[in-house]
Amino acid sequence: MKKIKNIFMTVLLMLLSVGVVACSNQKNAKSDTLTKNTLIVGLNPSGYGPFSHLENGKLTGFEVEMAKALTKKMGYKIKFVPTKWDSLIAGLGAKKFDVVINDIAVTPERKKAYAFSTPYLYSRSVLIMRSDNSKIKKITDIRGEKVAAATGTANADLVRKFGGENISSPDFSTAMELVRQKRVTSAMNSKESFLYFKKTQKVSDLKYLQASDTDIPTQPVAIMLNKDNSNLQTKINNALKSLRKDGTLTKLSKKYFAADITKK
Repeated sequence: MKKIKNIFMTVLLMLLSVGVVACSNQKNAKSDTLTKNTLIVGLNPSGYGPFSHLENGKLTGFEVEMAKALTKKMGYKIKFVPTKWDSLIAGLGAKKFDVVINDIAVTPERKKAYAFSTPYLYSRSVLIMRSDNSKIKKITDIRGEKVAAATGTANADLVRKFGGENISSPDFSTAMELVRQKRVTSAMNSKESFLYFKKTQKVSDLKYLQASDTDIPTQPVAIMLNKDNSNLQTKINNALKSLRKDGTLTKLSKKYFAADITKK
């Protein structure tokens, strides 16, 4: 009888031990997103697209559709948090959102502080100017000139690199108005952004000069996230790989840019 009692107590202690460990693991299990199974995305909807903008009160654009397709592959819900451009990266650092999807170019400086997904598109830089501008014929001609670009962007870095004076503009449309009003000689931005703007706004008074790959190499654009979240980075990369393989990225690119800019 005593032997049976000892066996019973041993089994009971083992079960209790397993239960405590299970509860402890469940308690200590950490979600890879701020809200479990939901990806919170920081972005800055512009007034023109094509990456993200409001249309009839709803968010749309290349990156909006891509983010929705991405989270569907991941099995997550999605929540967009519209944020001013100059607060996006700080907001990520403060963990107001899980990722930033906002035409973010991958640069060595940014990689020191943040992690990135694999690129989902490749961007080429252009100088946008008035059609009657005959002064700027190459990228180096902006030395000493006022050039519009959003503060904290790779475009602003490029303006300074080539000796220009960066004039901050909060969005693309504002930059174009600065050019039209001759408050700046040009604006530094991506070729795809200008082509979309030109098409949708029926622009005829502006032109662009594409920088050579020697002057400005093609820039990879990727999803930015905090460095301490490698699990989420892996899930995002796997989902992007699937979107590339099934043709979703190419389809969305052609829809918004009339070309496939998802390949280098």
